[in-house]
Amino acid sequence: MDHKLKKDEKLCSRTAVNLLFDQGKSLMAFPLRAAYRLRPRGEHPVQFLISIPKKRIRRAVMRVTLRRRVREAYRLTRRELLMPGLDQSGWGVDIAFVYLDKAPAPYHVIHEKMTSLLQRIATAAEQQPPVNDPEPQ
Repeated sequence: MDHKLKKDEKLCSRTAVNLLFDQGKSLMAFPLRAAYRLRPRGEHPVQFLISIPKKRIRRAVMRVTLRRRVREAYRLTRRELLMPGLDQSGWGVDIAFVYLDKAPAPYHVIHEKMTSLLQRIATAAEQQPPVNDPEPQ
């Protein structure tokens, strides 16, 4: 099983990020919040970003550590939990993970909450009607 995170899976487009926070839905599993937006599937079925606010975690070393923990939890669980639901429905998704706590959480807590969030996003994608691609005439 390939668990690599590729550069094109990062959500970098300012337009896409603005749409995500303006039109997207939000889920919480403390200490993480996931904002997600279903979109027609393109060449990248899932794009994500991770935000560890400086206002909550003041020390840069701890922000980097938390970013790595969240990224690792996402990397290990996305293939099993998120991709089957998206493949079945034909949707793509943009996701932003925001860390909410003022204290750093251990990895096992972040992994457990990430699993919960990804399952809920996959369920939401499965419940959406399938994307109908217009056929060229």
